[in-house]
Formats: sequence, C-alpha cells, structure tokens
Amino acid sequence: MIVRAEIRKLRTTRTVWILLAVAQALVLAGLAGVMINNDDLDDVETQQAAMAHVGLVSLFALVLGIMAVAGEYRHRTITDTYLTTPHRARVVYAKLAVYTVAGALFGVAAAVTALASAAVWLTAEDATLQLSSAGLWQTITGGILWNAAFAAIGVGVGALITNLMGAIAAALAWIAVIEGVVAKLVGDVRDWLPFALGSALDALPTAVNGPPPWLAGLALAGYAAAFTIAATVTTLRRDVT
Repeated sequence: MIVRAEIRKLRTTRTVWILLAVAQALVLAGLAGVMINNDDLDDVETQQAAMAHVGLVSLFALVLGIMAVAGEYRHRTITDTYLTTPHRARVVYAKLAVYTVAGALFGVAAAVTALASAAVWLTAEDATLQLSSAGLWQTITGGILWNAAFAAIGVGVGALITNLMGAIAAALAWIAVIEGVVAKLVGDVRDWLPFALGSALDALPTAVNGPPPWLAGLALAGYAAAFTIAATVTTLRRDVT
C-alpha cells in the first residue's frame, strides 16, 4: 500500500516529467557535442564518450530523489503521509525503493534517447553504431546504475535536509565545489567521492584513475545505505507537526 501510494505521487507530479524531459534534451546536446568535435565516428571510444551522458544526467535523478521527501515537507503533505503510515521508517524505505527504480528508469530513458539519436546521427554520417562493443554497453549500463544510485542517495539527502531548495543547493554545491575544486587538493580520496565513483561506474576509456566499475558500484551503494540509515534515524526523531 505504501509503495503504491509513492508510485501514484511520482506519476502525478508534474516536476518529475519536466526533469525527465530536460534530461533527454541534455543527453541530445551532449551527444551532439561529442559527434561534432570528433572526426572518427566509428571509433568505440568516441561513441562511449557520447553514451557517457546517460550517466551524467544522474544529477536529475539526484534531484528526483531529494524531491521524494523534501518535496513533501515543502508542500506540507508529509504530516498526512506519516499519519497514514505511522511507521516512519517504512515510509522512508518505500520512497527509497520506488525512487531508486525511478532513477534507473531515468537512466533507461536517457540510454534509449542516446542510442536512438546516435544511430540516426551515425547513419547520416555513413558510420556504424558499435553495438557489439562490450565497452559501449558497459558505459550505458554503468550510466543507468549511476542514475539509480544517485536517486537513492537523493532520498537520504532529502530526508536529512528537509528544505527542498536547501537540499538541492547543498547536493549540487557538494558536486561543484567539494568534488570539483576542493577534492583536487586532497589526493586520491577524491576518487571515492560520489560523483567520481559514478564516473568510474561509466567505465570510460579515459577514466584511468579511480576504482574499477564493480567496486565503484559497491561504494555508491554504500553511500546510499549510509544516507538511508542516517535519514531513517533522523526522521524517527524529528517533529514534523
């Protein structure tokens, strides 16, 4: 019942569909940029770089996960949610399950957009999409898992920082400032931060540093679990009235 309620909320929230549409637009823009700036379009590494945008739009999945909880606080529907299901931990777990799957579906949608547009582009340029390449599919699969993991992390962030805009700002600031600037000053630890792990999960040929994809995936799952535990403990103690 709780899961069905969360699915209903997800399907009927207009912002979700806006995020999905914008993500597809960015996949198209990123893919076009790669194709325009490379001469050898038959090269697998070029095509992997184009498909990497499936993972890069995981930022939208992160926002989606944050909205799962913080969005309810913003619209003041969280009280009704907890009155309907007094076991708050179950609500958090239901949101985690539903939005992790939703994040994966965001990744699948991005993958379909990327593959379809790449096929059209390459055909027009008398090139071939290297569908037999294991590396290409590893990048696509890694991108989908990256979306799922970031959606799960987003649920935890949204439960910890219940102000919607504050949670989104904090998450994006972490990626832009902490991982983008500060982490470069502290050595190899930066390879184990969430966005860097997602990049490793994408398994790009240019990603020579960082853990292998399988370990990056486990580490991201660890982040999601840690945020979920912290969010559950905080939610059980928080006064929402």
